[in-house]
Amino acid sequence: MSTETPKISDAEWEVMKVLWASAPRTAGEIVEALEGSRDWNPKTVRTLIKRLTEKRAIGYNQTGRVYSYYPLVREEECVQSETRSFLKRIYGGTLRPMLVNFLQDEKLSREDIEELKRILDERKD
Repeated sequence: MSTETPKISDAEWEVMKVLWASAPRTAGEIVEALEGSRDWNPKTVRTLIKRLTEKRAIGYNQTGRVYSYYPLVREEECVQSETRSFLKRIYGGTLRPMLVNFLQDEKLSREDIEELKRILDERKD
């Protein structure tokens, strides 16, 4: 796995989700997996695959003329990187204002509140 998490665009995330769910996959299989959720032509998906390969977010194996793609970064790494980037851009890197904003604006169920309490209690230890 890569040591530095590449910056992945929103469109590239869609391709990564397909590969994180099941890899390796050919470009045709990736196109097919995205057909129902995105109105992209195959050329668009192939461009996204090329970009992700250049960013070293995905790798490939070649068998004859067939390329099978697989992720080089874990989904958890990318989610953490995006979360840090979002916090930095929107909240100056500070978690508290984001949490306060979220908790004041969101309608939380009793189950949500209990889950948050459980997580916070675990963090105390």
